[in-house]
Formats: sequence, structure tokens, C-alpha cells
Amino acid sequence: MNDERKQVALVEDDRLLRDQLIKILGDTDDVEVCIAVASGEEALEKISASAPDVILLDINLPGKSGIDCIRALKKSCPGAEVIMLTAYEEEDNIFNALREGASGYLLKTSTPEELFDAIRDVHTGGAPFSSHIARKVTQYFRQDREISEENESLSPREREVLRLLSSGYIYKEVADQLDITIETVRTYVKRICVKLHVRSKVEAILKFRR
Repeated sequence: MNDERKQVALVEDDRLLRDQLIKILGDTDDVEVCIAVASGEEALEKISASAPDVILLDINLPGKSGIDCIRALKKSCPGAEVIMLTAYEEEDNIFNALREGASGYLLKTSTPEELFDAIRDVHTGGAPFSSHIARKVTQYFRQDREISEENESLSPREREVLRLLSSGYIYKEVADQLDITIETVRTYVKRICVKLHVRSKVEAILKFRR
């Protein structure tokens, strides 16, 4: 075994794709598949003994999903970086994976060259993403910044009204807490909706909670 090779653990339940990936990854001098398993449970049981540098992890696995396994794999393999390898582009999957500790997110349509580059990149501290995924991440944080700026446009009293509403208080309870009238609460809510560019109290609360 060449010690210079980056050791890759592969978690993929589709046998045909798993075999294809093993063959693809074996066609380079600096990457080697040290273990390949078909489920999250098998990954948690067996991968740590192989001490991989990189874990390629499918999301849609039988039993435990790939996302469910990330944190435990990072704990049992502290030296490994996790790259999600998936067919799914949904934002929830992307950000849940990143929150759990994944360092990259590639689509299964990625070319072999993109796959090799991602493994090399993540091994040296990078964060590889397929181009479509990178765009979604950029758009998300741009939108998140815009929402933050809109929230900052609220006055302290407007933020307090919205905080109480988001905690489940009804208009009368908000009025009692702040020693104002219910009509004043309604006026604040109208102003909040204008500033946050939303049409209802519910939308304002959802935007405030982000």
C-alpha cells in the first residue's frame, strides 16, 4: 500500500454505483478506497478501523441516513473529512449536512476529475461543492444577510413586539406585557410587515426567526 495515497471510505447502498466509484477512484495514483460499505449502520461499525482521510457519504441510505451518520463518523474518525455524494440538491439536505459537520457536497453527476479534485481539496482544508450546490449556498447566505438587514431596520419596540409574538403571545398578552393597547400592537405589526416586506404576522415571525 502506498502511504502517500489518500485513504477514502465509501458509503453507498447502490451496488453498481459503489463498484463504479471504486473503479474510478482506483484509476489514480494518489487516492485509494480503503473500505466500501452499503449502509449507515455498517459505516458506523466498520469505518473507524480503516482510519480514512476522506469519507464519501451518500445521503439516501437504508436505515440511518447519511446526514444522521455524519456527527458519529466525525467523532469516531476525527482525522477524516466528510464529503456528501448525492443525487439531491434540496437546501434542507445541503445545510443539514453542513451543520452536522460535512466539509463538502458533490452531486453524483460529478465527473471523475471533479471527484478527484474534491478529495484532494478537502484533504488540504478546502470545502468542495458542485457548482449548482455552491450557487445555492451563495444565494442562501445572500438572502440571510438581506433578512438580517431588514430585521435591523426594526425599532427596539418593534423587535420586542415581534419577539413576543414569535414566542406565542397573542395581541392582548403583548399589549399587557408592554403596557400598550391592542390597537397599538396592531399598528406595530403593520409597520413590521412593511419593513420586512411581508404580508402577514406569520410571515414576519418566520422571517424574524431565521
